[in-house]
Amino acid sequence: MNSADKIKTRFNKLQKRLRREMGQAIADYNMVEEGDRIMVCLSGGKDSYTMLDILMNLRRSAPVSFDLLAVNLDQKQPGFPEHVLPEYLQSLDVPYHVIEQDTYSVVNRVVPEGKTTCGLCSRMRRGALYAYAEEHGYNKIALGHHLDDLYENFFIRIVRGSGLKGLASLEKTNEISKINLIRPLLVFDKSDLIFISKHVFNFFIEDPSNKDFKYTRVRIRSFIDELKKEGFDKKKLFLTISNLRRSNQTLLFYVEQNKKMNSFLNQKKNELILNENFFKNPYEVIFRSLIDSIKIIGGKYNTVRGKKIDNILSKIENNVLIKETLGGCIIKKLNQTVIISKED
Repeated sequence: MNSADKIKTRFNKLQKRLRREMGQAIADYNMVEEGDRIMVCLSGGKDSYTMLDILMNLRRSAPVSFDLLAVNLDQKQPGFPEHVLPEYLQSLDVPYHVIEQDTYSVVNRVVPEGKTTCGLCSRMRRGALYAYAEEHGYNKIALGHHLDDLYENFFIRIVRGSGLKGLASLEKTNEISKINLIRPLLVFDKSDLIFISKHVFNFFIEDPSNKDFKYTRVRIRSFIDELKKEGFDKKKLFLTISNLRRSNQTLLFYVEQNKKMNSFLNQKKNELILNENFFKNPYEVIFRSLIDSIKIIGGKYNTVRGKKIDNILSKIENNVLIKETLGGCIIKKLNQTVIISKED
């Protein structure tokens, strides 16, 4: 068998496996259901091209009917070939839209020189995508995260001081407000997606920021490459993340119990009343329960910052909380209860 035949054989096997396993993941986690309106986020990289291709094939053969919209967020990154994606998408039988939002200039103006821009850039990117999806009636957002993203995200969260929830993040599915995020490629290696992209699409866009060491993700990627040279076993890291997820799920159970048993929603006043027992749980349970409560009333996508929650809990514990504003909410203490109401 010559090299061309070997490449063709590998491609056919890999493409079948990708479609089979992604289809299985979609079925197992109800990623795609009857009547769904799915916004497929395209960066132009190997992951998003492959994801769109498989979802389009699924739409033609699936027993359920669903809509797809390919969306690219043009963040005005210098050097990004903004004409490539629209030209490619015009050739496909799928509607598309380009959101133009100059997050690059905003981030570089706001973040001090020498500080990482990843956090703010990520929040602005998510905010733009979620807002567009909600405004146009898309109930699901498909993201092209793969296994390498999972590992990189784990190390990024470690250096940022994340807790259990952060370390166990990047689930196959999770819900943000009324929008479900789905990650159908999360079981695949980046190398497989690169191979498929080269032989199906003949190209993919290289993000110029992927080579810029001012970004945390690029430095983490380089760190992982060095670990690989020393025998780094990705399967063991995957096992670690899986164990953390199980621990996180256990913790989530107690958070939900705390909210169910120790909070009351006054719908007429649109306020949430937290009783005394709400604050008699382990600290992490209280911490997460309070964040969820603020999001319920405030209705904002992004989670409020941890230090601010710590500050409010400290004031509650020391009986010095009078009135605080956070996450679009007013938080005040009345006798032994805490009341969270919508900020005007």
